[in-house]
Amino acid sequence: MKRLGVSLDWERSFFTMDECRSKAVTHAFVKLFERGLIYRSKKLVNWSCALKSAISDIEVDKVEIKGRQMIKIPGYDHKIEFGTLTEFVYRIEDSEDVIPVSTTRIETMLGDVAIAVHSSDQRYLSLVGKFAVHPFCHRRLRIIADDSVDPSFGTGAVKITPAHDCVDYEIGIRHKLEMINIFDDEGLIVSGLDFKDEYKCLSGMKRFEARKQITLLLKTSNLFIRSVDHDYVVPFCSRTRDVIEPLLKSQWFVDCAQMARRTSEVVVDGQLKIYPPQYEKIWLQWMNNLQDWCISRQLWWGHRIPAYFVRFNSSDSDKDNSDYWVSGESYEDALLAAQKKFNRPVCEMSIEQDEDVLDTWFSSGLLPLSACRWPDKCEDFDCFFPSTLLETGYDILFFWVARMVMLSLELRDTLPFKEILLHSIVRDSHGRKMSKSLGNIIDPIDVIEGSSLADLQRKLLTYNLDESELLKAKKGQSLDFPSGIPECGSDALRFTLCAYSGSAKDINLDVLRIQGYRFFCNKIWNASRFCLSNFGSNFVPHSLNAANLGPVDKWILSRLSSTELKVNKSFLEYSLSESTSLIHQFWLYDFCDVYIESLKPIFSGSNAEEIEVSRQVMFTCLDNALRLLHPFMPFITEEIYQRLPFNKEHFQKFTSVSVVAYPHELIWYDEELETDFESVMALVNMTRSLKDDYVPTKTKIPVYVCFYSENFLNKFSIFTNLIETLVNTSSIKFTMDSTTVPKGGVVSTFRDICDIHIYVSDSIDIASEVKKNTTKREKTFEGIVKIKAAMESQDYFSKVPVKVQEANSEKLASLECELSRLDKILESLKIGG
Repeated sequence: MKRLGVSLDWERSFFTMDECRSKAVTHAFVKLFERGLIYRSKKLVNWSCALKSAISDIEVDKVEIKGRQMIKIPGYDHKIEFGTLTEFVYRIEDSEDVIPVSTTRIETMLGDVAIAVHSSDQRYLSLVGKFAVHPFCHRRLRIIADDSVDPSFGTGAVKITPAHDCVDYEIGIRHKLEMINIFDDEGLIVSGLDFKDEYKCLSGMKRFEARKQITLLLKTSNLFIRSVDHDYVVPFCSRTRDVIEPLLKSQWFVDCAQMARRTSEVVVDGQLKIYPPQYEKIWLQWMNNLQDWCISRQLWWGHRIPAYFVRFNSSDSDKDNSDYWVSGESYEDALLAAQKKFNRPVCEMSIEQDEDVLDTWFSSGLLPLSACRWPDKCEDFDCFFPSTLLETGYDILFFWVARMVMLSLELRDTLPFKEILLHSIVRDSHGRKMSKSLGNIIDPIDVIEGSSLADLQRKLLTYNLDESELLKAKKGQSLDFPSGIPECGSDALRFTLCAYSGSAKDINLDVLRIQGYRFFCNKIWNASRFCLSNFGSNFVPHSLNAANLGPVDKWILSRLSSTELKVNKSFLEYSLSESTSLIHQFWLYDFCDVYIESLKPIFSGSNAEEIEVSRQVMFTCLDNALRLLHPFMPFITEEIYQRLPFNKEHFQKFTSVSVVAYPHELIWYDEELETDFESVMALVNMTRSLKDDYVPTKTKIPVYVCFYSENFLNKFSIFTNLIETLVNTSSIKFTMDSTTVPKGGVVSTFRDICDIHIYVSDSIDIASEVKKNTTKREKTFEGIVKIKAAMESQDYFSKVPVKVQEANSEKLASLECELSRLDKILESLKIGG
């Protein structure tokens, strides 16, 4: 973060499990427990068999599997098949009938307790209320009707495993079905199932080994129908790449219903703003459908849950019974809570703290409070809570941001912040999620310092990839970075990320774009060096006097002022991409390409008064432009700022540009001047283009501009020196008398303002140019005839869509303008020839 120029109070850094933060976590848990908002219950959770722990939703990667494929799973020597839908039949009790079912997880059939069909599915209505027989267990499966079943999916009949599927769990609750857990914490088939003797061999088997074995047993029992390719989503643990198993576990939960309602209300009422605003709708959707939050984890690292199980000397207590649990901020507090709850003397009971730890998002959700040393009363809390703005990624809007709001409102009756700004998620240049196995992870340090392809590929060896993944990753890197990653520097990387932040959509990060902003840094450095070298040793900056300024000086100051206004506005709207675009435009196209170029003849001349005015304007622009740019490029702007020749009498020099006031004044803005200057630059660009078409590069020739009115002549004449400099001509003459323009040139019409003549008879083959432009004229004329013929057809206005008519009219006008231009060129060439 320091390498990126992040400006923080590093003395306030803390460890998330230090005494202060642990105290806040414990205090919050106890308060929520006492209010009945934290409770213990047996529910389905995301279980990682590799970690032997429940994990949060954000730690689950939902990967779409398209058709049959083999995937490496931790704990298995061989790859496991996914992407198939297996169909098999259950036999109906006391009948020859069967009912076909389909599943993507055949191993879970050991936990089946029912078969569900849609109430309107005529194929199976006669079977509703009957029982099927489990082939491997001493178990009857009730056939039930439930309208959540999709009759068009698979066979239309669904096996119900309430203890291992979220949808089945809800069906199980509705129909009061038995919940049979078939896996232990490591993903092995439990030994306590009601297996028939010949199938007890399945006990202790790994879940995906059981998948293969059960398929074989179904085939030998003539119950197997088929296995077909099927697209579906498989949940993977983001840390271990193990397949997540929904397991029924006794865990600690936060009752979110009441908190979710209030968290919705603060957004609806406008107390909490979210940017971009489209995420407010997503926020409300989440809050309206929020399930209770599982906060316990079976890990050895984390904040230990301050809940204590109460045992009585006279009887055994049931740990799954939430009535036997108390909470306290210490062992002694918990013992007193147990004594009070059960009204029994301490000598008759003992308490044992839960070994589980809290979900990291619980402590993270308390960060606005714990960072300010809550629950202690201190100056930090009064000063920094609540804050104003939270900036974070949209992918954790629910997992972190919403929980901070929920917990802060519940525990302090106060929003933790007033606004939320969401940034994009960085992907590679192809839009792919960055992944070690793809070899497309971009290390910011590699972008800052640069890295050869060989060094990038050496890093892959630290990613613990198998041989095929390593080869794939190396191939990906070779295609994306054949010459490695160029050195771009911190400023260019910062500027790029801000420039990408136009919306909260994913960023396809292109290193070439970062390199482009590195070249922009070079442009800034060279422009600043030009300024510093032309200030001279005796330069003293002072306030500008409008009476001394030339038209180009006034224009650049107007552009500076309007840029300052728009940048400040974009900051208020949190539109950093707009800010970067405006600043980039000013530095590159206004200051460097126009103003500095206009100064070169002045500094080469001997007009001392003109030189002094140019220096003062140049200083004003450089000082303000550096301050505008500093939040995005802190390193280069600080370096240049320290070299500026400040004068204590008129300009205070600060220890750092970061503490100088951000520019915001509008005193030089001149809308009419900017409008006129836009026409001037358009004239310059057309003249350059005409010159490029007919004159060898760097060749200087005379240019004549014949205006149609005195008003235009006067407006453009004040910029004569600038136009001559930017067009790079030997001379330029403005006139209203076309007879003063020499023959032997080419002409082009600029808007309805003037004709531009360039003298080229000595530079081109006139006969060749006449032929070329005659051919262009013929094609242009053919286009005009074709469009006019279409427009003159009988049903044109009644049958041709309005948009097509408008497009044709625009194209016709453009072609007629081009025809007029070519006629003038041909006329001037023929006269010159």
